Amino acid sequence: MRIRLEGNRAELTLGMIHLRQNFTVTSMSRAFPARNRPRHYRIYLTISPRGSH
Repeated sequence: MRIRLEGNRAELTLGMIHLRQNFTVTSMSRAFPARNRPRHYRIYLTISPRGSH
């Protein structure tokens, strides 16, 4: 599954912590600046349920 996270750096870090508790992150993009939102970023992730690859 491919998902996008958006937020400031602290929100992205917290989101990644929660996602990694329940999913396996198989790939992650670099942080891109969010359009029209200063100090906000977006990252793209590919995840899979734990235990399946």
